[in-house]
Amino acid sequence: MKLLVTGAAGFIGSHLAERLVARGDEVVGIDNLEPSYDVAIKQRNLRQLRERMEVVEGDILDAPLLERLFDEHRFDGVVHLAALAGVRRSVEAPWLYQQVNVEGTARLAHAMVQHDVRRLVFASSSSVYGDGAGAASRETDPTESPSSPYAASKRAAELLLHSMSHVHGLEVCILRYFTVFGPRQRPNMAIYRFSLATMRGEPITMFGDGHSSRDYTYVDDAVRGAVLALDRAPRGVSTYNIGSHRPIVLRDMIDRIGHIVGSEPVVEQAPMPAADVSHTLANIDAAGRDLGYEPAMSFDEGLRQFVAWLRRSDERAC
Repeated sequence: MKLLVTGAAGFIGSHLAERLVARGDEVVGIDNLEPSYDVAIKQRNLRQLRERMEVVEGDILDAPLLERLFDEHRFDGVVHLAALAGVRRSVEAPWLYQQVNVEGTARLAHAMVQHDVRRLVFASSSSVYGDGAGAASRETDPTESPSSPYAASKRAAELLLHSMSHVHGLEVCILRYFTVFGPRQRPNMAIYRFSLATMRGEPITMFGDGHSSRDYTYVDDAVRGAVLALDRAPRGVSTYNIGSHRPIVLRDMIDRIGHIVGSEPVVEQAPMPAADVSHTLANIDAAGRDLGYEPAMSFDEGLRQFVAWLRRSDERAC
C-alpha cells in the first residue's frame, strides 16, 4: 500500500512509519515540527526516516500543501496522528487545540474526499471518556463530558469524521489510545519526567495522593493496533480502544521506576489539576474480536526498555 502518515516525526508516528516501511509499504510522512517540546527530538526522528521514505515538512492546516501532496501521490490510505497533545497545555490554549485537532482533521479529510482516498485511521484518545472512576471504558460508553479542551477536540474530530463518512463514504477507523509510552516519547510525559528526575536525584512532583491510575500502552502495541486497523477494520466507521487492560497506580509506577533506575525517587506532592482524570482503563474486547489486537508488552518490561533507551539517548540522564 501507499500510505500517508501525518505527525510522522512524533512519538507514535515515527515508530509507525518505520513499521510500515519495514513490511514493504510505500510511506510518505508529513510533520510541521511544532515546538511544544524540543524540535531537535523530532528532527532526529526524521533523519532516521528520510533514509527510507519521503518526508514533507508542512502543516495539515495548509490546504494548498495538502492539495499538492494528494495530487502528487495516489494514496491507498492515511494514518492521521498529527495533533496538539497534552491535557494541561490545552487548558491554557483551548483555541489552538480546536484549530489543529479539529480544523486540521477537517482539512485532511476534505483532501481525501477530493482525491478519492477512502481509508483513514485516526488516532483519538482515551481522554474522550472523561474520568472512568476505575471501570474499564467501552467504546459504547458516554463521551459527552470531556474533562479538558484536548479531550473535547479529539471527540469533536471523531464526530466530524462520522459526518464525513456518512456524506462522502470515507472508511474511518478511530483508535482511542490509552497513555502510550516507550522510546521517543515526549519529554513532558510523566514516565519520561519521573525517570529522568530519579536518575538525576531530583524531586518528582506527584499530582494527587498517588492513588490515581492509568492504562499504559507500550508504543509497539500502539503501532500494532494502527497496522491492524489499516488491514482489518470493517467498512464504514469503527471505533476501538487500544490499551493494555492493566491499570497501574501512580504511586506504584513511581516505585517501579525507582527499582529499575536503581535510585529512590524523591516525591513532592501537589494538588491534582482540574483537567486531569483519576483513572483510565481500556476494555479491549472489540479490538481483539475485530482486529486481532492483543497487547504483547508488560508494563515492567516496557519500562525497562524505555529507561535503557533514555540512558542511551538523553545526556541529561548521565
